[in-house]
Parts: sequence; C-alpha cells; structure tokens
Amino acid sequence: MQLFYSDTFVLPLPPGHRFPMEKYARLRQTLLDEGYPPADFILPEAASREDLCRAHDPVYVERVCSGQLTPEEMRQIGFPWSDAMVERSRRSAGATLGACRAALAQGWGVNLAGGTHHAAHAAGAGFCVFNDAAVAARALQAQDGVGQVAVIDCDVHQGDGTARILEGDASVFTFSIHGARNYPFAKARSDLDIELPDGCDDAAYLAALEQGLADLFNRCRPQLAIYLAGADPYAGDRLGRLSLTMAGLEARDERILAACRERGIPVAIAMAGGYARNIGDTVAIHANTIRCARRHFEQR
Repeated sequence: MQLFYSDTFVLPLPPGHRFPMEKYARLRQTLLDEGYPPADFILPEAASREDLCRAHDPVYVERVCSGQLTPEEMRQIGFPWSDAMVERSRRSAGATLGACRAALAQGWGVNLAGGTHHAAHAAGAGFCVFNDAAVAARALQAQDGVGQVAVIDCDVHQGDGTARILEGDASVFTFSIHGARNYPFAKARSDLDIELPDGCDDAAYLAALEQGLADLFNRCRPQLAIYLAGADPYAGDRLGRLSLTMAGLEARDERILAACRERGIPVAIAMAGGYARNIGDTVAIHANTIRCARRHFEQR
C-alpha cells in the first residue's frame, strides 16, 4: 500500500489555535505502531505550480506563494501566512495526487492529510489553501489519460470550493453529504448534495448515503473516486453538529469502499476534517478508515 504523509511540514500556529495539527503525526505513528511497514509511508512531491493552476487562478497561486494575500484573505483561511504554510499546502495537494496515482496502479492509495475542499478558484477558506481533490483530478486528466472522476465528500462541511471550481465540468462528478446548518453557511451547488439535520444519527446518515451512492453511480461511470473521509460527522466533534458513532463512521467507510470495489473503481482517500474534543478519537476514526480500505482492497 502507499500512504502519503506531510506531517513533517508543520504550520507554526499560535497557542490555542483550534486546528488539530498534531493529529497527522499521531495518525502516522498509530499505523506504524500497528505494524504497517515504514516503506509504505511516502513523503510526496509538492504539487507544481502547473498542477495548482489547473484548478486555481494563477494570480492567486502566485500571491499565496509570495505572501501577498491580504489580512482579510488570511483570516478567511484561518492560518497565519508562512513559508511553512505554503510548503505544507503544496505537499498535501501533492499527496492526494500521489494517492490517486497509487490507486490507479493498485486499487487504492491514501493521503494521511488532505481534503482541503473549501479552497475555491481564487481564494482559500476554512483551513484550506489549495483544493487537493480538484488539483489532483485535473492533473490526472491532463497527464494520465483519466476520464471521469468522482469526488465523494463525507466531511461534515459541504465541499463548496470543490463544487465551485468544478461547476459545469462534466468530467468530475462532485457529491457532498454534509450538515445543512454547518459551515459554509452560503452553500455552493455540487452535482449531488445531501443536506442532513443537526443531530443526524447513524441509521439516518447511512440511509441517506446509500441513496446518494445509488444516485451517483446511476449518473456517472468514474474511472477514479477521490473519497474525503471526514472524521467530523462524529458525535464528539466540536464543529460537527451530527451524531454519528465511531461504528457508524466505519459503516460509512465500508459502504463507500465496497460500492467502489464492486464496480472496479480505484479509490484515493484523503482524511479531511476532524475536530473531536479528544484528539485521540479523531485519530482513531481516521485509522479505522485506513484499516477498512486495507481489508477491502487487499482481499483482491
């Protein structure tokens, strides 16, 4: 298997910042402690400017890289600007691209970060600088001969940036299942949106997801799926507003990965959000996603 990591590129954040930067290193260490071979963990190349500019405005990319964003633009992103922020953002996008290429070669691949779905064509937002799923999809189509891609976004927040970048692009199908009353409050229009009420539990979530997957696969025949496996629908998440258990989230992973595997669709997984009151819960949810993928794709 190939697990792409970028946790060695750490953003210098002020004390008390709510972004759980440490979860990425803890996730990698959890998997190493379970016996995943060190050789499976790959430090990705940074996404090139050419890659970034297929999804983002070249002027925006340049302004990010040179530190020319305004204070208000940085406030929308939620991080202070630094060279480390730029490098980590590029490496995280490169990790999803690497995971996609691993999936095409062997069925599945994982970015141990990523899922930066609020970044739009010419702006970042919500802890997202560059949109890794849109960058990867466009790069694969331009360089690897991939046709249709599906983005299956199960973060609790709508993938608004992904929807806006890819709006009107029939070669990438965007599906987002998310909390109706959660950030972003001005929703975009994905190819398929399922909005869930506050407090949605396992049974209601899984029923909605199954209907959404049936709709997705009736409407498109992707050569690759990019799965944003957010941990934040969890009942213990500080920013989530839904009420899924860990077992419910694992059942979500099972349904998505089984649906793709049954159809012969390779899957690249990104971790997306997770802000549990106990960071160990977020790490456990992400680790369960990877264990689930390993069970599905190593049975072949």
